[in-house]
Formats: sequence, structure tokens, C-alpha cells
Amino acid sequence: QVQLVESGGGLVQAGGSLRLSCAASGRAFSSNTMGWLGWFRQAPGKEREFVACIRWSGGNTGYADDVKDRFTISRDNAKNTVYLQMNSLKPEDTADYYCARAQWGITPPRRRSSYDYWGQGTQVTVSS
Repeated sequence: QVQLVESGGGLVQAGGSLRLSCAASGRAFSSNTMGWLGWFRQAPGKEREFVACIRWSGGNTGYADDVKDRFTISRDNAKNTVYLQMNSLKPEDTADYYCARAQWGITPPRRRSSYDYWGQGTQVTVSS
């Protein structure tokens, strides 16, 4: 089992910044099993969509096109935590943000089906 706990969501004005955190733990958690940690988001009435991911070992990253110039994913292996720094936020970034684990992937996994463990989500609201 892998537990993922997100934090850092909130209300921010357009143009502002937020940093989301995802703390990983669990019996199955180790640097050899973590593979990739990703962030997805789901706006009301919409499908859950890929935002960014990072390889636990090596630090390779992948981003969705509409966030790659504004968001940065990073990790702190000592704290077992992945971060999503979100800058220049727009109202369309408003969504519930979820952290997830994909155990396998040579290239950054972008499909929801690649991820097997999910956190409960943290809400981000960007006001105009």
C-alpha cells in the first residue's frame, strides 16, 4: 500500500501562486517502487486531466502543454514529498488537484490508467 496526502490548496487571485505538496508513505513505499508521482486535476463537470509528473529516481519530468511554462514539479526524497509550484494562476486552473503514483513508465506517464494509488485531493480556486 502507498498512501498519498495532498496539501496546500486554497483560494488565490488570478496571477497569484500556490505550492501543493504530496506526502508519500506506506508499506509498499520505497525509492525502488515509487516510479513516477504525478499531479492530475479535475474541474467540476470535467474529466480528470494530467498536469505534471516526476520520476522518483532521476527526476525526469513531464508537463501538460497548458501548464508547462507556469507550473514546476519537484521532489524532496528525504521528506518523501513531491511539490507542484503553480505560478501565474488563471481562473481555468480552478479544480481539485490529485497526487498519484505510477509504478512503471520509461517516458512520463500521462494517462490516468497508468496510476494506481491516488490521494484524496486538494481544492484550488482561482478568482478573476
